[in-house]
Amino acid sequence: MLPKLEQINHTRKRLGLTQRKLASMVDVSTSLINQIESGRSKPSYETARRIFEVLNDVEGKSAVKVGEICNRNIIAASPNDTASKVAELMRRHGFSQIPILDDNKALGLISEENIMHRMITGDSEIVGRTQISKMFDAAPPVVDLSTPSKAIIPLIRYSKAVLVSEKGKIIGIITAADLLKLID
Repeated sequence: MLPKLEQINHTRKRLGLTQRKLASMVDVSTSLINQIESGRSKPSYETARRIFEVLNDVEGKSAVKVGEICNRNIIAASPNDTASKVAELMRRHGFSQIPILDDNKALGLISEENIMHRMITGDSEIVGRTQISKMFDAAPPVVDLSTPSKAIIPLIRYSKAVLVSEKGKIIGIITAADLLKLID
């Protein structure tokens, strides 16, 4: 299903395209783009599809990629680290969660919430000596650095972080705070 035709004008302007440039890219007349945007003409399904494809391509090329906003200084823990060591690492760096990596492979995510839950349900001294391999959540999703940053917004809603990779190697991390950089 295609977006509403009213979106063409808004999207074209947001992307900084003139009617002439869009018409050239779609291989239609400037007059047709003008008539569509003003509501004086309804394009064929095929023409509308081509217009939206071109707008999506331009938007994809100009969109901020995750590689541009990720934090490349990854603070991570090892599965053999103790909860005490990880808690200190989080305090020192001001993080509420950190990934668990082993040989550049994402194993999980440990958060203050995980550690606090264990402290509530058990002896805090024993929890402090417990390896985090026994208390972390599932690994965060891993996306390629060329992924448009807006595409990971739904991932951040369900995961506390997203790891960024380049050629299979984890090179960065994005949290909700990093996505706030997208607000103009």
